[in-house]
Amino acid sequence: MNNTLPLKGIRVVNFGWVWAGPVVGQTLGFLGAEVFKIESRARVDMTRNLPPFAEGKASPDRSLSNHACWAGNGSVSLNLKEPEALQLAKELIAKSDVVVENFGPGVMERLGLGYEALREVKDDIILFSMPGAGLYGPMKDLRTYGLSLTSTTGLDSLVGYKGGDPIPVENAFSDPYAGILGAFAVLAALNHRRNTGFGQHIDFSQQEAVMQMVGPAYMDYALNGRSGGPKSNEHPLAAMAPHGVFRCKGDDRWISIVVGSDDEWHKLLAALNHPEWFTVSEFATREQRLAHIDTLHALIGEWTAQFDDRELAALLQSRGVAATPVLNVGDLLDDPHYQSRKTFIQVEHPLGFKETIYGSYVKLSRSEVDVRPGPMIGQNNDYVFRELLGLSEERYRQLIERQVIY
Repeated sequence: MNNTLPLKGIRVVNFGWVWAGPVVGQTLGFLGAEVFKIESRARVDMTRNLPPFAEGKASPDRSLSNHACWAGNGSVSLNLKEPEALQLAKELIAKSDVVVENFGPGVMERLGLGYEALREVKDDIILFSMPGAGLYGPMKDLRTYGLSLTSTTGLDSLVGYKGGDPIPVENAFSDPYAGILGAFAVLAALNHRRNTGFGQHIDFSQQEAVMQMVGPAYMDYALNGRSGGPKSNEHPLAAMAPHGVFRCKGDDRWISIVVGSDDEWHKLLAALNHPEWFTVSEFATREQRLAHIDTLHALIGEWTAQFDDRELAALLQSRGVAATPVLNVGDLLDDPHYQSRKTFIQVEHPLGFKETIYGSYVKLSRSEVDVRPGPMIGQNNDYVFRELLGLSEERYRQLIERQVIY
């Protein structure tokens, strides 16, 4: 196997923080880029303080959550409040190809690291900015986290129980979503630079990226004038019935079942041995099943409660019905499919402990991805400052003592 990854030789300076920005670096790192996260102990990134901690020892360098979220990133510690630190950052950027940041609009300019300033140190640099709502427009100064984005994009209005109030998405799932999608924008800019010789400033609105998840509801409103709301597990456009998750035998075990056509409905009936209560006229067509969906779902739930979730899913799939067990987080590590694809892997952190992190979701036929856990703060300082930037040992130690490199 040729182990030359497609982005080998590309260097990324990543000012991105929390989760979204580091996932851009993670994805580019999986593809072979050399990625250095710029951070500082003067202002420790919040994800470094997330438990659980390796061996129960609370430390910004031992957050297991952080090591999974930041896999693929290296770390260079610079206190950007110091002018010398900003100068060192520029010197590193001059030897790099891509800069990533997910600050609010204007922050990079106030640091002296705006696009025009970066072009002065490297004319063909690619600056990837991913503010919450974009670099311009009435909402450009909106401060967001992942939970805010699911609200401002309308996604939260669609989540909840039928007839009830919205239930916001519980975690910042939009962050990794925007990070992976954002990495694709960087790849497009790198390809453009290869073809033309020009870099560019990418204005990547996380809000507009997350908005893609409400596409069906948006089209329903645009075409039919219907504004969607919480529908439990029903199909958002009332296109399928049954469409939901149903309780199975055991403690909190569930199965997802979706029927998209009358033909699939008859396959479900065959799998159920054609029970009388399913063959009534109220369920004969998709339109009738939709009209009686509450009754339909209640009857299916009574039937599924007799079965093991995995066994029932296998049976239904064998009959041509879309069905899957609803895996909980504990199921994932033991799942045969995820194990075969190395979705989760055990690695050894440079501090000496073993931990389980995400494996690479980028799998390449011609090269093998090297997955490394998220770094210690300043893990790559020696290499970057001594080898890449050529600082003398004396100056390097002085900058550390003065907490410029910190």
